[in-house]
Amino acid sequence: MLWPFNRFRKPRAPPRGTIEVIYGTIVTQVRDPVFYLNLGVPDTVDGRFDLLVVHLWMVLRRFRSAAGLENVSQALFDHFCDDMDGNLREMGVGDLAVPKRMRAFGEAFYGRAAAYDIALEQGAEPLARALSRNVLNGQGMENALRLATYVGVAVANLAELDSASLTAATWTFPSPEVAEVKAIHGNDPEQ
Repeated sequence: MLWPFNRFRKPRAPPRGTIEVIYGTIVTQVRDPVFYLNLGVPDTVDGRFDLLVVHLWMVLRRFRSAAGLENVSQALFDHFCDDMDGNLREMGVGDLAVPKRMRAFGEAFYGRAAAYDIALEQGAEPLARALSRNVLNGQGMENALRLATYVGVAVANLAELDSASLTAATWTFPSPEVAEVKAIHGNDPEQ
């Protein structure tokens, strides 16, 4: 009889290519000009970072709710950290300053993720206030409401994916324009 010693092993890390595709999907979405031209996200390093955090939070939130995907979630967060580290070094931040900046990135991510989790449970307006504060520099509640609508649509779309679909990395985020239409017309875009 063989003993199931493999249950004591660490869960297998997902293939690096899968994580790169998922992270690439997030980064591609963050680069959509609609966020910056129509939804008021500042087209700055900080604005792009904050929008990246929103998208990463949505995906990690979905992985957190899917049984058995903790290793994918951790690998995705690790990839984000590696990307931030690489970006800092590319921007010329010195080796001694990188750990301090990375700690600040981590604190920013966890603080915003906690705020978004709480706000999402409370509804569109609290989520819009959190997005306004963190992404839009406290400006433009109308844009924040539209951004909150987009986040709501994206979260709902991610919730519909099963574990296999999530890890297959063949999904995409909704278009920000779709969220704009829903914000203006509700759920009936024919109006």
